[in-house]
Amino acid sequence: MNIKILWADDEIDLLKPHIIFLQSKGYDVIPVVSGNEALEVLEREMVDIIFLDENMPGLSGLETLNRIKSINEFIPVVMITKSEEEHIMEDAIGSNIADYLIKPVNPNQILLCLKKNTENKKIATERRTMAYQQAFRDISMRISDRLSLQEWNDLYKELVYWELQLDKIEDSGISEVLINQKEEANTQFCKFVTQNYQNWLTGRSEEKPLLSHTVLKEKLFPNLSDTKPTFLFVVDNLRFDQWKTIQPYIQDYYHAEQEDICYSILPTATHYARNALFAGLMPLDISKKYPQLWLDENDEGGKNQYEQELLGEYLKRYGKNIKYSFTKILNLEFGKRCFDNFHQLMQNQLNVIVFNFVDMLSHARTDVDLIRELAEDEKSYRSVTASWFENSLMLDMIKFLSAKKIPVYITSDHGTIKIEKPIKLIGDKNTNTNLRYKVGRNLDYNAKELFEVKNPADIFLPQEGITSRFVFALQNYFFAYPNNYNYYVKYYKNTFQHGGISMEEMMVPFIKLTPR
Repeated sequence: MNIKILWADDEIDLLKPHIIFLQSKGYDVIPVVSGNEALEVLEREMVDIIFLDENMPGLSGLETLNRIKSINEFIPVVMITKSEEEHIMEDAIGSNIADYLIKPVNPNQILLCLKKNTENKKIATERRTMAYQQAFRDISMRISDRLSLQEWNDLYKELVYWELQLDKIEDSGISEVLINQKEEANTQFCKFVTQNYQNWLTGRSEEKPLLSHTVLKEKLFPNLSDTKPTFLFVVDNLRFDQWKTIQPYIQDYYHAEQEDICYSILPTATHYARNALFAGLMPLDISKKYPQLWLDENDEGGKNQYEQELLGEYLKRYGKNIKYSFTKILNLEFGKRCFDNFHQLMQNQLNVIVFNFVDMLSHARTDVDLIRELAEDEKSYRSVTASWFENSLMLDMIKFLSAKKIPVYITSDHGTIKIEKPIKLIGDKNTNTNLRYKVGRNLDYNAKELFEVKNPADIFLPQEGITSRFVFALQNYFFAYPNNYNYYVKYYKNTFQHGGISMEEMMVPFIKLTPR
């Protein structure tokens, strides 16, 4: 179907060569000589785009524009004028025009404007598809290569980049290719982690990532100021792709000076990773050094209730005798109270604020049908995260801190992965319920399908019994019990979970923001 253009200009006869040129390119053009005639056309038929002369007798271009928007606010309008006066441009832009051209315009200028405003999706789809197809072979070769730690970080960032690029187009075929390529990358990444993880913890590896228990010491504490407050936002369950999704909302206020990837420890679950983050210690060391601040899997009570105390001990060990605050925002009402008292936090040298929204979204998606529909795939999962952030107190806080020129850091404890493939596992009544890792004494499974740690102390995890062991699901697998197997698999398949080994769960952002 040809694109239909409505062109309103009191000197339309002089534009006949332009109109003939556009018709030769396959466009339909409806020429009119006034704003009133343009409105009459709109009342009786649909057009795809409007070219509107700013300086017409009778209804001016701006007056016509306002009436057009009252008829159809979504139709793109291109304002064309002889004047370069700034106030006219501002009035037009403020009225939500699609483009602005200065007379005299040439045919190619008009053609470019049309393609940008009516064919941009088609062109963008073609260009992004072609660009990814060109990158595909290089990425595949790198996946099959023996990558270093930094190369894995770079590869994951590139895969996330292409995910976000392909989110913008309507081509499920090429998106499916990327999904398959990412699965292939995850297969190799899991081999990389299982071969190196213990060496990272013991220091026997020449290279090791920023891990949960080392990231604050390496990236935050050295930058604390004695004269200015610093804020650390910890968004539970925030993946690197979700960070890139919310970054555009921050860009006007902060520049991302550093964009590092840190690695969640195993299990990639809040109980372990976030306690390690705030303690600066691995879980086994926390349980030994601060037994009163650690709860095992089967202990009663919240497993992360002592994070503030662990952070305080960490600062003391690091030699930072400073005023600090620690706030967990679990609901909107408490968040508003926190923001109302934000001025008090400005007296502290360090303020840590934990947001649990993304984690709650992940759990709600499993249990609430409406959330399942809103976040049915990776693209919509990112979209819901962006919608939350755009209207969140966290963004309000960032705007406030930007005006005060306060440095801000953003990180997470772990990410999450969409699970699809079940693994049968048998455990006793004391086995934990997490779908991505299991810990217990009497576990029965196929060791070839997972990462098995028979001695938890080898990876600095507490051991609840002599025969207790940890097992971790790899890639997008999840554990399912043989009892009521089909129901269990159907219920949890395609939900977002954490605790195991995958790029999405382990490779989380650590961002240093500098005020603009």
